[in-house]
Parts: sequence; structure tokens; C-alpha cells
Amino acid sequence: MNKKIAALLAGALCLTTLTACGGSNGDAQSADGGAADADKTITVGASPTPHAEILNAAKDVLAEQGWTLEVVEFTDYVQPNTALVDGDLDANYFQHVPYLNNFNQKNGADLVSAIEMHYEPFGIYAGKTATLEALQDGAVVAVPNDGSNETRALLLLQDAGLIKLKEGIDPTSDATKLDIVENPKNLDIQEIAAEQLPRSLEDVDIAVINGNYALQADLNAKEDSLITENPDYAKVYVNTVACRSGDENSDKMQALKGALQSEAVQKFVEETYRGAVVTTF
Repeated sequence: MNKKIAALLAGALCLTTLTACGGSNGDAQSADGGAADADKTITVGASPTPHAEILNAAKDVLAEQGWTLEVVEFTDYVQPNTALVDGDLDANYFQHVPYLNNFNQKNGADLVSAIEMHYEPFGIYAGKTATLEALQDGAVVAVPNDGSNETRALLLLQDAGLIKLKEGIDPTSDATKLDIVENPKNLDIQEIAAEQLPRSLEDVDIAVINGNYALQADLNAKEDSLITENPDYAKVYVNTVACRSGDENSDKMQALKGALQSEAVQKFVEETYRGAVVTTF
């Protein structure tokens, strides 16, 4: 088990399961009782925004049913799946279905989509250039560098009339800037790690930014972007709670699904993200 995750989980369990983690009041539970409590704990890895926030909004619903939800935050797109494959997590919530499929294919993994939750529209955001119309010849454009998200970014640039992709590129493709066949402004497409995109804005003319990383940078796709993603494309990229194959119908996953798709969580999403996160349930 990853040492950092192990430490986080150990600390969380000490706080939530009343086991003998240094207590001296004589109230430590039996071994069987501790195991029972641990079995009622659901450990989920998540990106801080919006995924961990949405999970935290579901904690009270789960607690009413006797479940404890532990949320472990990750700031990248690789470790949450690795930790899930390794058994350090019960589930994770940070990725859309095409990214999950791409991860499985490239890593020989067998993770599955258990709870489809929401989509986050991509947006093009102004950097050194304030509008799309003002882009000069050779302007620098930043896009995410991972397969499914780069495809998504390139499709948005195409919808904005800035480039044209070769035939056959759709939201399920794995495209790169090499698939651009027309680039009338000679845009300099720079492929950057998705988590670095908000910080790149001051150095580029425009950037296409993933919804969660935009939110972390206080950017709202609906309110702050120059153009947002076609909803028909965005829905293809539904964000999901993933688990190991065979666990999708477990008591833990069913309890988590009920809580996450509750009216309380849906209200939280609508009021908090104002269109930058759109539920699909």
C-alpha cells in the first residue's frame, strides 16, 4: 500500500472507528467490533474540487444509515486509479468514463464505472488575449496532454472555428494536435498536464481547461469562459465513481450511490457550482 495513503487511512480510521489508537479509557472495542466498524467504512479517493466536496456533502446521508465515509484527496489523474487497483481504496471519484476506459486499456486494469454522477463542461479561457476574435497569427493555446481530454479540448477549438480536425475525430477518439488538418491562424498548440493549465494562463493567449481544475482556480465554465463545450459532447464525458470489477453491486457501492444521488446532494451541486457541474441522475 502507498505509504502516504496508508498513513491517511490509518489516521482517519483512528478518528472514526473508536478502536484502541492510544486511548486509555478502557472503552476499546473487541477485535470483532473493530472489524465490523471497518467494514462500515467506505474509503473513496477524489479530486479536491468538485468531487471531494460532493462526497463530503453525502456524509450525513450515509451516517444516517450507519456508514462512515472517508475521502482521500489526490491532485493528479494517475494516483487515484493506481491506489484503487492496489486495493488502498474502495472506490474513486475524479474521472470521466472515456478516461477510465483509456486507463484500463493502457494499464491492463479492470476498473468499472459504478455510479455515473455529473459532467463538467470544458471552457476556453482568456490568457494574454481577451477574446477569440483578437487571437493573432501564431497565438499560443494550451490544452491538456492526456488522450481523452486533449481530444475534448481540440473538439472545442474546432467548434470555436479556430482549427479543423481530420475526419472521424469524435468525443470517443484519442486525438492529438497531429490530427489538426487546418490551422488558419497557425496556432501554437501546447500540450500541458491538466492540473497545470490554470497556472499557464498568464503565459499563453488562451487555454482549454478541465472543469475541475477550472473550479479550483475560481473559474466557472458557464460564467467565465469565452466559449463552453457543446452539451452533447460534454455528456459523453460523464464523471463516474469507479471501483474494482465485481464490487459495483456491493453494499458499500449501493449505499454510496443512494447517498450521492440523493436530493440533498443534487441541491448542493446546483447551488454550489451554478452550471459548472451538471448532474446526470
